[in-house]
Amino acid sequence: MKLLKWISVTDRFSKIYMDKQLAPFGINSSQYMFLIKICDAPGILQDSLMDIFYIHPSNIVRTVAALEKQGMITRSPHEKDKRTCKLYPTERALSVIDAVRTICEKTEALLLQGVSEPDRKLLAELMMQTGINITSELHIERKGDEFYD
Repeated sequence: MKLLKWISVTDRFSKIYMDKQLAPFGINSSQYMFLIKICDAPGILQDSLMDIFYIHPSNIVRTVAALEKQGMITRSPHEKDKRTCKLYPTERALSVIDAVRTICEKTEALLLQGVSEPDRKLLAELMMQTGINITSELHIERKGDEFYD
C-alpha cells in the first residue's frame, strides 16, 4: 500500500505544482501534454490522442475544446473521416511552447532531485512497466509504448 500512497501523493502534488507554473499561459497540468504533442505533430488526428495518452475519449474532447477556446489550437475536419478532426497549434501556442517544455523539464528535475542517473532510468522503466501492467489488466489495447515522452 505504500507504493500506491506515494504514486498518489506524487501525482497530486506534481499537478498542483504544474498548475501554478502553467497558469500564466492559461493552461493546466491536464492540458500541457496535449499542447506539446499537437505542436510536435501539427495535423495530428484527435482520435490518435487516445492511443498516445490512454485517456477516455470524453476527456480528450473536453481538453481539446478547452485548448481551442483558449486560442492554443485549431481544429479542422478530417477530409476522409468526418468523425474526427485534425489539430493544429496556433501562433499563441507556438509562442509559449518552449516555456511550457522548460516548465516540464524543471518539474521533472525537481521530482528527480537526488536520484542518480541509473536510478532515473530504472524508475522510468519501472513506471512504464506499471502502466503496461494496469492497462493490460483492464484490457486496454495499447497501440505502442508511447506513454508520453
